[in-house]
Amino acid sequence: MPASITLSNLTWSTPDGRNLFSNIDLSFSAERAGLVGRNGVGKTTILKLIAGQIQPQTGSISVHGSIGMMRQSVQLDDDQTIADLFDATADLALLKRAVAGDATIEEIGIVDWFVEERIASALSGAGLDVRPETHLSSLSGGQRTRAGLAALIFRQPDFLLLDEPTNNLDRDGRNAVIDLLSRWRAGAIVVSHDRELLDGMDAIIELTTLGARRYGGNWSRFRERKALELAAAEHDLADAEKTFDEIARTAQVQAERKARSDSTGKRKADRGDMPRIVAGGLKMQSEATSGENARLAMWRKQHASEAIAEARQRIEILQPFSAHIASTGLPAAKTVLRLDHVSVGYGKGPPVLSDISFDLVGPERVAIVGSNGSGKTTLIRAITAAIAPSEGTVSIFTDYAVLDQTVSLLDAGTTIRDNFRRLNPAADENTCRAALARFMFRADAALQPVSTLSGGQILRAGLACVLGGKNPPPLLILDEPTNHLDLDSIATVERGLSAYDGALLVISHDEVFLDATGITRRLELPARTKG
Repeated sequence: MPASITLSNLTWSTPDGRNLFSNIDLSFSAERAGLVGRNGVGKTTILKLIAGQIQPQTGSISVHGSIGMMRQSVQLDDDQTIADLFDATADLALLKRAVAGDATIEEIGIVDWFVEERIASALSGAGLDVRPETHLSSLSGGQRTRAGLAALIFRQPDFLLLDEPTNNLDRDGRNAVIDLLSRWRAGAIVVSHDRELLDGMDAIIELTTLGARRYGGNWSRFRERKALELAAAEHDLADAEKTFDEIARTAQVQAERKARSDSTGKRKADRGDMPRIVAGGLKMQSEATSGENARLAMWRKQHASEAIAEARQRIEILQPFSAHIASTGLPAAKTVLRLDHVSVGYGKGPPVLSDISFDLVGPERVAIVGSNGSGKTTLIRAITAAIAPSEGTVSIFTDYAVLDQTVSLLDAGTTIRDNFRRLNPAADENTCRAALARFMFRADAALQPVSTLSGGQILRAGLACVLGGKNPPPLLILDEPTNHLDLDSIATVERGLSAYDGALLVISHDEVFLDATGITRRLELPARTKG
């Protein structure tokens, strides 16, 4: 029987009773399927259900074939090796004894003579050149992630289950994973917000509050289909609103006509122009007709209202975020930032960065790029005076704001609204609420404590507080802004930055994000450590 995974009528709720998804029906074959959706909709939960780590509350899961699920992070004891990761320590030891002539007759019969070559091939496919005896503690986090994926593929399961496999990887690491999956010919279900990776998928499964839906083709094809769906939903909303208005107008006209007819009948009865029994019968008929018309009008309006609500719900999911941001007024020729022969280090060790010179002029958009460990965040810390350079000078000639991975400029203990007023002291309450509404924090949503927000909401709140005022800073510094964000949140950040006319200094390994934000130049740092 061909390898397959089938989810039937699957339902799951969190321990506190929050429903993640209901009545999900999905099937997977020997294909690479990207599983996408907003953070919190249950993507990782579906992987855990398929892997048998948790059990469905209702519904069933049928798996034909073997499954390999990659751990989010490879964290083993310091003395464990690549061979341990591949569960091949015993096989390699036996091979070593056989080559040395120390194996017994029984052992010779079970020796895997090619285990070393197969491990080397798997590691090479993940872009790693390390020996089986290499200790995992000597590898960077990115290297351990790639080694973990290589070990998973080494076992040749029928299905790979991967949860954000390129998160926190540098450019080389991401390319290695993308290339490895492009050559994978069995099944794979990949939860990811990496659009380059998703562009290599055979299908996209979108999980939303409305359920799960399969789209054939890669990420680019999926986005085209979603744009068509948005246009259709907007058309349906316009039709539903038009129908509702027509029903309301028709009901009003009928009510007015009925009132005029009843008034005429009453005047005739009062004048004695018709027998009393006839007048009484007409009155009863009129009341019955009036009640029936009211019930019919109410039924029509209810159905029209439901159609409006359904179309609006679809648009809420499909509608891209957009925001108007005030101009920074940054002149094109103004020098914003200057690094003059800057070297930076920690303690008495060798410098992390040496002899960096760089000017940022006008509304340039510059990416700081380099492998993991090359000093990108260290450079940002020197620019923002969090640490002092050991040599050279850093000069910033304008106001600036920094949005790091945790958006630390926000006070997590207070509301979005209070953070905005703190960071924009000249703004009145109306200005504050209008700015937050432009970033989709309307009414009571602006009163949410920052500590209760998701990662995407926190970054959007940070953008709102920094860019939503009347005088946004002419320089914005971003350190890996898309890490751990879902695709909708990344799109939100991109659209917010596209409306910003100041200078950008960005650290990111996400090439699609850098292209979408209009990066015009790159400052590439030389590699210091293995990444």
